[in-house]
Amino acid sequence: MMSKPHSSADSAASTDQSSIKTGAQIIVDTLIEQGVDTIFGYPGGVVLPLFDRLYDAPINFIIPRHEQGACHMADAYARASGKVGVVVATSGPGACNLVTGLATANMDSVPVVALTGQVRTELIGNDAFQEADTTGVTRPVTKYNCIVKDVKELARLIKEAFYIASTGRPGPVLIDLPVDIQVNKTSTDVSAKLELPGYRVRTKGHAKQISIAAEAINKSKQPVLYVGGGVISANASEELRALAQKANLPVTTTLLGLGSYDQSRPESLDMLGMHGTAYANYAVQECDLLIAVGARFDDRVTGKLETFAPNAKIIHIDIDPASISKNVHVDIPVVGDAKLILAELVKEVKPHPRKRWFSKIAEWKEKFPLRYDKDSSTVKPQYVIEELCRQTKGRAIITTGVGQNQMWAAQFYRFSIPRQLISSGGLGTMGYGLPAAVGAQVARPDATVIDIDGDHSFNMTMTELRTAVEHKLPIKVCILNNGYMGMVRQWQELFYNKRYSKSYLSNPDYATVARALGAVGETCERPADVPKVIKAMLAEKRPCVVDFRIEREENVWPMVAAGKSLNEMDGLDILERLI
Repeated sequence: MMSKPHSSADSAASTDQSSIKTGAQIIVDTLIEQGVDTIFGYPGGVVLPLFDRLYDAPINFIIPRHEQGACHMADAYARASGKVGVVVATSGPGACNLVTGLATANMDSVPVVALTGQVRTELIGNDAFQEADTTGVTRPVTKYNCIVKDVKELARLIKEAFYIASTGRPGPVLIDLPVDIQVNKTSTDVSAKLELPGYRVRTKGHAKQISIAAEAINKSKQPVLYVGGGVISANASEELRALAQKANLPVTTTLLGLGSYDQSRPESLDMLGMHGTAYANYAVQECDLLIAVGARFDDRVTGKLETFAPNAKIIHIDIDPASISKNVHVDIPVVGDAKLILAELVKEVKPHPRKRWFSKIAEWKEKFPLRYDKDSSTVKPQYVIEELCRQTKGRAIITTGVGQNQMWAAQFYRFSIPRQLISSGGLGTMGYGLPAAVGAQVARPDATVIDIDGDHSFNMTMTELRTAVEHKLPIKVCILNNGYMGMVRQWQELFYNKRYSKSYLSNPDYATVARALGAVGETCERPADVPKVIKAMLAEKRPCVVDFRIEREENVWPMVAAGKSLNEMDGLDILERLI
């Protein structure tokens, strides 16, 4: 018997049928189309259709020990790679466990796309098992979020999520996925174009404003470049360097701006603010022009707002118009992409020696360098970080917890390249350092990744060490262990008459914990052992934890107390005595 000839109608029907896919498959296909090769997340009942499709997908999937860890990993992956981080969680508690990670990414302008499962559409609002109002809960801590109500909109909404997360001022976007949307089928149209009429990003700065800014720079006698994490997000470090060196501008950075400018350069003033250098803070207070690029004038930088940079005209370059004059009045606003605007500024600024200004800065640098007691019989945290910097030649990727460990890392590791420091800035999230190291190592497998952590920060997410072990990620963890919530204790010492209320917790033997989780674990208690312990740690091919038992009541100096001006720094007398 002869088979029936194939008609053109049959071919069309076959093609139409092959383009019909489940929502879960559409999600996977769209993620691949967006260039996603790594996802962090945790399974659960209402995301099982998605996980079933991920089973055969060419995507590296990292399962943490807690959804918060997954979100921090995706966040750090984005910071280290410059790509969008992706995290997946189930409904209810899974989605709610992402909130701290999303808020961390939101405060620091990090592009993350979160995909959360949700109960069936007809059950929403009925208090179904593991139901939570995910979009309501996360709206304040995301750049944008939505719930998918029609499988036909799925591909478009995911594409929009990636676009919104990565453009303008970056930030986290959440897409809530009811389980029935994941199993429903529809034909797909991969050629659909993005149309977001309410979302406009201005990238090219206004030519006249750029010229006004350039003129102000050329006329200035005592300028300071104040640089934030926006320069790193915009991949504008080369343009920043060109501007600073052509116009001879001293450069100070925020915590998240570290790495945007080589700290070994003579123009560098290092970090400013509450625990910034004295010479950076004095320079800002005495400058006649402050050029802010990709920074938002947060309270840890400005100190007392009424007396911040009192003699300065202020230029503010930022892609987010809502940040302009939000905290500090700006004289010359330039809205747009920092990379493009800095490139235009370089064309218009003129060389200027500014010898008197740099001479004054040199005097401050000589009088008020960062110091610590190098003759101590106990391990000093600053020494540990200096030795880390020396042995890694200042090229490692550094993640941190939050508190004293974070500030010592910012002060004593010398950063020279962008995307090198990965830390929770705006939200100040304890527990960030270890999962961030995992995410950074996944993004940069050939790099040395070191988590400089505090003992109490490490306590919060220490089980993520097992994630590193499982995936053979050779992260290094240096715990600066003083037995206290260090920064809390410092404030209690200075402002609460040394009443150390609840700032001490008994810690486990971290080396034993590390070994129990499958990592290498070591303890260092003597200053003389620091170099050889760090050398052995850096040579390890497995995840490695070193418990440095540091000076118990060491403080971070200098310090601008809350409500004080930048030039009113505590601790300078202590630093001077260490000469």
